[in-house]
Amino acid sequence: MESTTDILNRIFAEGTGSVSGAEMADLSARYQALHQAEFPHPSKTRFIAVANQKGGVGKTTTTVNLACAFAEFDERVLVIDMDPQGNASTALGVAHESGTPSTYDVLEGRLGIDDVKVVSPQFPNLEVVPSSIDLSGAELEVADMPNRNQLMKKAVADYLKICHQHYDYVLVDCPPSLGLLVLNAMCSVNEVLIPVQAEYYALEGLQQLLHTIGLVQQSYNPYLVISTMLLTMYDRRTLLSKEVFDQVKEHYPEIVLNTTIPRSVKISEAPSFRQSVVTYDPKGAGAIAYEEAALEIAQRSEQVLEHIANRRQGE
Repeated sequence: MESTTDILNRIFAEGTGSVSGAEMADLSARYQALHQAEFPHPSKTRFIAVANQKGGVGKTTTTVNLACAFAEFDERVLVIDMDPQGNASTALGVAHESGTPSTYDVLEGRLGIDDVKVVSPQFPNLEVVPSSIDLSGAELEVADMPNRNQLMKKAVADYLKICHQHYDYVLVDCPPSLGLLVLNAMCSVNEVLIPVQAEYYALEGLQQLLHTIGLVQQSYNPYLVISTMLLTMYDRRTLLSKEVFDQVKEHYPEIVLNTTIPRSVKISEAPSFRQSVVTYDPKGAGAIAYEEAALEIAQRSEQVLEHIANRRQGE
């Protein structure tokens, strides 16, 4: 009996002139390969901040969809929304209106993560510490505190001491800035994942972000590593996208994922339905690309964890 992939390949074989048919066959094959692949669990929790001070590069979209892709493959995930806009909270289907217990209360010390976290309706093994617009005032309110850069780090450490479950991934969604909220996020993790939009200006912004991360490493978190770069909004029809990917890959060959995230209407639509693209359009190009990225990240886990451990031993 023919598989779905075989049927699609036969109907839309080369030479028929149907580009969309060939793409359907390719997506079907990739979807099947993903769901037959072994998805490894990291030996230790990976703490990852998703950061880029440039807006509109797919930072929150990447956080949300990687979290859901991990959860779909039975990883246990905690997402901490550090962006006052609360877009990650929206896409993960959790409430984040003003006054909702959120990261604002955690940073201010009124509540702990255990008091604030909620389960995403999309996956039972995906929990969210929501943000709210109230968080926008936090930078000024905590600016004079002596430990203002370590507030989230302490909150995470305190929570993990009382937590009765193991997380495979803790993902922190950062705001598009380089302020105190981002600094708190980077001090609370071991890794930074940088989404890079496939356009020229993204390369200029990348240098500034790398400089800032370097300062954080020197002054606040010497164990922080840039573990991953992911090209987003990639348009394979344009030469520019390929050139940007090639340049980034040439300069950072060890950390750039081979997977790229395509421009996709479905990716943009999903948050309006309070969903990730992984649940909204599970067999579409966007969902498959994010799942492939998640698998690639998972397969690199032991290499990254070993690198972090070596940094700690070298201090």
